[in-house]
Amino acid sequence: MSNKSAAKRIQIVSLKMVRESTILYEVRKISSPKDAAGLGQRFLEEADREQVIVCCLDNKNVPINLNVVSMGTLNTSLIHPREVFKTAIMSNAASIVLFHNHPSGDPEPSQEDISITKRIADAGTLMGIELLDHIIIGLEGRYLSLKEHGHLKK
Repeated sequence: MSNKSAAKRIQIVSLKMVRESTILYEVRKISSPKDAAGLGQRFLEEADREQVIVCCLDNKNVPINLNVVSMGTLNTSLIHPREVFKTAIMSNAASIVLFHNHPSGDPEPSQEDISITKRIADAGTLMGIELLDHIIIGLEGRYLSLKEHGHLKK
């Protein structure tokens, strides 16, 4: 019996981000949770199910791009740090802001919201991409910043 194993073919790949569209956003630089919330509200305030969006920022907190990480159901959306940071890594982002909505209109965070925020922040620390904030979008202009509520390091 021979110890030689059959050769394996290895794929050579390249990655490419595709710009789907653009938007004009009046606030050039994200300086506060209110600035960030305005951007998140444009996409999530009227959504009929939970969605998670990541906004990648450069080293001056200027938004580079937005990516829908997850489309969920009426009251839940599955996310994993791997999916959150995929776009950030490809964009050479210095930091990110995470948004998700509560279709009920109440932006109060669940224990799961707080838990995943800490997990994403820890993963970002390892990769050198800071999670600046996780903002929950409610209805009628309501939002909640997990950073302002002490769930992220300031």
